[in-house]
Amino acid sequence: MISKLSEINKNARLGDNVSVEAFSSIHSDVEIGAGTWIGSNVTIYPGARIGENCRIFPGAVIAAIPQDLKYKGEDSLVEIGNNTTIREFVTINRGTADKKTTKIGNDCLLMAYVHIAHDCLIHDRVIIANSVQVAGHVNIDDWAFVGGSSAIHQFVKIGMHSMISGGSLVRKDVPPFTKAAREPLSYAGVNSLGLRRRGFEGKTISEIQEVYRYLFLNSWNNSKALEEIEINLPATKERDEIVNFIRSSERGVMKGYIQ
Repeated sequence: MISKLSEINKNARLGDNVSVEAFSSIHSDVEIGAGTWIGSNVTIYPGARIGENCRIFPGAVIAAIPQDLKYKGEDSLVEIGNNTTIREFVTINRGTADKKTTKIGNDCLLMAYVHIAHDCLIHDRVIIANSVQVAGHVNIDDWAFVGGSSAIHQFVKIGMHSMISGGSLVRKDVPPFTKAAREPLSYAGVNSLGLRRRGFEGKTISEIQEVYRYLFLNSWNNSKALEEIEINLPATKERDEIVNFIRSSERGVMKGYIQ
């Protein structure tokens, strides 16, 4: 299970049935959960905490120090959940003094050449397609999909069940349940196909669409739209998720529908 041509520090902690292929390097202060497979030419630096049954493909670099000039050598981590796949040449940087940790959730797929910078929080079942570049402090919520070759600005938040078109420049927050496309990035409808695939009922999808009609298809500003939503639309888990996301946005949300 462990190639003789790999280099594993004696202080690294590997669970049962971990496989490490040739020419990979695992440093000290690394933990790898049971059943995880490490392909060839992978480098895992100190501070990596990798869950069970993950697959890490050749060329990936996990827990390198942040590309942040404010980083002063403080101890920090990369935490990766269970059943996550990290494809070829993905790079995931450790946290800084701000959050101490970069986190990747369970059941995620990071395709080839993705970069995840310091202090990011990637939740569960997120798919990030090839060559996406994610700057520091980005938060991507459950079930989000980011199309290939997109670039995500630091401190951006991407809501649950959202879908971002390939090649997008993501400078503003993307609310939950939406599709985002065009340049500048703007609302392109509700991610109804993705929601149906995940078991959302038609009635729930229609309620989500109605919320976004108030937000993006009227001439109101966000404060007025949220006020009208809370007055006129029944409280649901999805409605409140959208309202709370918009209210808590620090960078502001993407634009509404553009013809």
